[in-house]
Amino acid sequence: MKIVRLANFVTPQSGGLRTALRELGAGYARAGHDTTLIVPGEREGVVHSEQGRVITLPGRVVPASGGYRLLVGRARLTRLLEALEPDRVEVSDRTTLRWTGTWARAHGVRSMMVSHESLAGLATMFGPAMVRPLVDRLNQRSVGAYDTILCTTEWAAGEFRRLDAPNLARVPLGVDLETFSPERADERLRDWLAPNGELLLVHCGRLAPEKRADISLDTLAELRRRKVPAVLVIAGDGPRRHTLEVRAAGLMVRFLGYIPDRDHVARLLATADVVLAPGPVETFGLAALEAMASGTPAVVNRASALSEVVGTAGEVMPGHGVAFADAVERIVSLPRAGREQTARARAELFDWQTAVEGFLRAHQVPLRVPHGV
Repeated sequence: MKIVRLANFVTPQSGGLRTALRELGAGYARAGHDTTLIVPGEREGVVHSEQGRVITLPGRVVPASGGYRLLVGRARLTRLLEALEPDRVEVSDRTTLRWTGTWARAHGVRSMMVSHESLAGLATMFGPAMVRPLVDRLNQRSVGAYDTILCTTEWAAGEFRRLDAPNLARVPLGVDLETFSPERADERLRDWLAPNGELLLVHCGRLAPEKRADISLDTLAELRRRKVPAVLVIAGDGPRRHTLEVRAAGLMVRFLGYIPDRDHVARLLATADVVLAPGPVETFGLAALEAMASGTPAVVNRASALSEVVGTAGEVMPGHGVAFADAVERIVSLPRAGREQTARARAELFDWQTAVEGFLRAHQVPLRVPHGV
């Protein structure tokens, strides 16, 4: 089958969404499906990769987003969809692309929206309480526009369950269990990042307001106040970087920026003692799952979906530095071998092949296309 996927907010330095799109697309292709991904970029282009054809269309820059772009221009995108003649449409966006569900229905094509972010959660962070009725109206429009609404956690599904959405599916994402492994731990890297034997804390993610990297800085400050020798490494870039660098003055913090090489990220996560994931509106949390696959426990914000992902392999805490510091101290008081084994075992419950099969079932397409079809 021809599966056409569309997504906004994807850049060369994107994190979890770009990973999910790549892994799902590659899985669809392995199952014998013809896959196309359409994303916004600076200029038009087409490349062929393991995830199938990737078409980039010029997109409008979102102000103060650190380079995120949106697909706009309905007429041009309509012509492209008509030329591609999809059997299924999959949309990873809640902003400018809802109309594609209506287009798909008019053309007899099944459609699915994948909810990679929570409008209700973002409204809680950035908007007044009166925004909730607006969020419900927008979500109701999505429910009506697509044949399926897919959420990766029960937390993410909550804003649709309260609308009694009849077309809701829930399928977890996965993790690359080969790339992310405890075997990637690198003592030379540890000696460079924590040269005096300090605890090595890592915050891995885009430096955007909703990721709350400031809580990771507060965690380090609290640990140092308690005389706990610790350093913090922040891997990622984004619009909040300069503000965070100013706030980190005087603390043992190293900003590595965006790390394009997944092997390097895997080494960092496997070498860390604890990974911090303080974002309160994470709908899944791939970085935390990658840390656990690397044998490193995560401390996560209990306001997010991450409690469903980490289970007992990490600590689920209120979103402030004191609570996170308490959790770090509890984790590192346990034998390293035991916490590494627990984290890895939890991550092994999430693999990409299972995720791909779940997404294909939600699309109502064969898990594998017969040879020659």
